[in-house]
Amino acid sequence: MCGYLGQVSFNKINDNLVEKCNEKIVCRGPDEKKIFTTESSDYHQLNGNLNLSLIFNRLKILDLSSQASQPMISEQFSSILMYNGEIYNHRELRKNLEKENVEFKSSHSDTEVVLNGISKHGIDFINKLVGQFAIALIDLKLNKIYLVRDRLGQKPLFYSLNNENLCFGSNLKSIKKLTNNDSVNMQQLNNFLNLGVVPSPNTIYQNIYKVKPGEVIEFTFNDKKIAHKNIIYWNPSDYLSEKKFNDYEVMNLIKNSLSTRMEADVDIANFLSGGIDSTSLIKLASKNYDIYSFSMSVSKENYDESRWFNYVSKIYDTKNTTVNLNSNNLSKEEVLESINIFDEPYADPSTIPSYFLSKSVSKNFKVVISGDGGDELFGGYERLYLTVKKKSFMNNIFAKLYDYYPAFLGTGNRLLRNSKDLKISFASFLEDRKFLKLLKIKPDFNFIEKYLNNCDNDIKNLMIADIRFYLSELMMLKLDRTSMANSLEVRSPFVDHRLIQYILEHEFNSENLNNPKKLLKEFLSPDLNNEFLNRKKRGFVFDLETWIYKNKNYIKSIITNSEHLKIINLKKISFLFFYKSRINAIRIWKLFFLAIYLDD
Repeated sequence: MCGYLGQVSFNKINDNLVEKCNEKIVCRGPDEKKIFTTESSDYHQLNGNLNLSLIFNRLKILDLSSQASQPMISEQFSSILMYNGEIYNHRELRKNLEKENVEFKSSHSDTEVVLNGISKHGIDFINKLVGQFAIALIDLKLNKIYLVRDRLGQKPLFYSLNNENLCFGSNLKSIKKLTNNDSVNMQQLNNFLNLGVVPSPNTIYQNIYKVKPGEVIEFTFNDKKIAHKNIIYWNPSDYLSEKKFNDYEVMNLIKNSLSTRMEADVDIANFLSGGIDSTSLIKLASKNYDIYSFSMSVSKENYDESRWFNYVSKIYDTKNTTVNLNSNNLSKEEVLESINIFDEPYADPSTIPSYFLSKSVSKNFKVVISGDGGDELFGGYERLYLTVKKKSFMNNIFAKLYDYYPAFLGTGNRLLRNSKDLKISFASFLEDRKFLKLLKIKPDFNFIEKYLNNCDNDIKNLMIADIRFYLSELMMLKLDRTSMANSLEVRSPFVDHRLIQYILEHEFNSENLNNPKKLLKEFLSPDLNNEFLNRKKRGFVFDLETWIYKNKNYIKSIITNSEHLKIINLKKISFLFFYKSRINAIRIWKLFFLAIYLDD
């Protein structure tokens, strides 16, 4: 994994400013920094008086030689590539390109496969890529730039465009500084307070955008003007079908996905949460590799999974390292450290354990395997079951009480989930409109309209919403930032578009939700007991509420003294400190995170 920053302009570029703005990206690739500018480079094939300033920060994982460095230039095709990610089928793609007489200089760089593949076959070549990626390719013959993000949004890519200038890169704060733009987008600030994240293509700042998951943006530079068009090249809704499900085929896809992600020129570790997903990957990998696993224990017993990850580690003989997180002893400095790594606001407090777990792994490893994505694949979230289960007349009455539910008591999800309208029921698990009401903010975001497609299969409709929003916008953001802040690459075998396509193309019904992850449980059952296999899912959480209420005076002072939060009506936040609950702790965390982030 890596990180990069670029500017393309009809005007002269301040290369020193670009390099200064790159400082926040160095953690993504501390092994090598390479700069390409119009003035410093002897490669002069730019048309239309275009100026370039490109900086690439490399984390060396595959093909450690200088032949795999970036920005990478193809003299054969007159193109330049900056690319952050990993392509897991690069060897197969390279063989096909070599048969077409495409020249390669490196021994096994996946970067060169991306560069030559797109240069030779056009941007449609991305449909052949299996992996995670954020691509910036400059075609010097056509005066075009393509920005491409992988199908599931595993790698970030931001951009800002005006009539004569395009800035793009891996870090939102770098783009903000490069464009001298600190104008907060109030609509997106409200969306953050509601959802805990700003969904793509928007960001918290005006006129700075994210490339959406599964999107290509083509920029054309002509006559001192920049035209652009947006193309969605992958949409999960396109794969809906009801073919017969085959356990053997799915397990083969999982095995292939894992095996291709085990290729690296450095050692690889594993996250071990003690759940079904990470345990399944541990079992598969343990057949061919020595396993170095890393787990997180937390102080509150009903959140802690120590019993289970120790059990798994013993069964599969992993060399396990446990990181301990005690919310009673968690310092303000540690919490601020975990917040300041984020280039965009994000409200899931599991970022704290995720960050410190990645920090521990990164002391000895550059790559780690993660079980993220298993819940989205196999309907592992309880909200799916609660949404689609049969609702009685009384359930619908409870849902109608939502309008009268006091905002300071919580989101009202326990009422609204009872709605017979599955879309309203499902959205109530992911939104907090009651929080907006408490802050006297009028909601202007329609979750149902944006994420819940109209399809015949209600369950798959909800699963697609989980893939497009919860996985792509929330989980992948957390996983990328908490790991890359520690110069650690995370590979997630379950986050593979081929697996997602297979699940959507095949039968999936309410029986799957009654016993979620049945396939993986059967795979593990010869080794692990029923108590492990059938226990209730806990998720990767820690005791946020203890830390929030223990430090309430400090937190309240940060929120109320923030210059940027003065635009929010905070008169009723005292209710959140008075009525102590996990929901209110998360709401306080949103405001606290936002104050720290915007005041930075």
